[in-house]
Amino acid sequence: MILDEIVADKKKRLPEHKVKISEQEMRRMAEEKKGGNHSFCHALKKPGISIIGEFKQASPSLGKIVSKIDLTERMEEYSQSVDAVSCLTEEDYFLGNAEYLKRIRKMTELPILRKDFMIEPYQFYEAKVIGADAVLLIAAILDDVMMKDFYQLSRELGLDALVEVHDEREMERALKLDAEIIGVNNRNLKDFTISLDNTKRLSKYMPREKIFVAESGIVSDEDVKFLKDCRVDAFLIGRAFMESENPKELAQKWKNL
Repeated sequence: MILDEIVADKKKRLPEHKVKISEQEMRRMAEEKKGGNHSFCHALKKPGISIIGEFKQASPSLGKIVSKIDLTERMEEYSQSVDAVSCLTEEDYFLGNAEYLKRIRKMTELPILRKDFMIEPYQFYEAKVIGADAVLLIAAILDDVMMKDFYQLSRELGLDALVEVHDEREMERALKLDAEIIGVNNRNLKDFTISLDNTKRLSKYMPREKIFVAESGIVSDEDVKFLKDCRVDAFLIGRAFMESENPKELAQKWKNL
């Protein structure tokens, strides 16, 4: 399964990070870093649909992505149209790294989600240091103890956490955690097939007071209308924006559908 491969390679990558900056030093830097005023949670909680615009250079399902606009122009358009930014920092399969997030942090006042496969505390300290406002917790790669500990660590560091689920069992675990932001990934991380019915099926379990995010597979007006009917609070959109010459125009259109 591709997910197992990604996690295995992430475990190999992390020692490289720790050679450059030790875990003790990264933790000290994180704890000393003053929190920003970019609340990911508040950005998604406001009335109406919120949009998280993603920046990624590749994915296992799409291969390498050639953006039609450069990063500076993209962030200018995102800053005028979306409510938060997602930045892939996974190196091997998404061709991301922490430097991209640091660059984006200097370009926008929007809240930034560090999207990665978070499996060790070091990554949370690093997320804080590089300027992220939120982190992704993928239920499929974390057991209950890890998910609880990482959720608590995120809060202690002043980071919001988007808890990502894909099926009923994972939704049950996220609700047991009392996660404030729950995202349903329409892409099956085991085989990378996509079905928007995943969001529809799991929507009946979502309490109204939680922030409900639909992730992946949102590429058309029909997709947006379908998911709005599922009572989601926010969309996380990558491919459609990365392939668009005018993501600002696209985001504005989809908010108003």
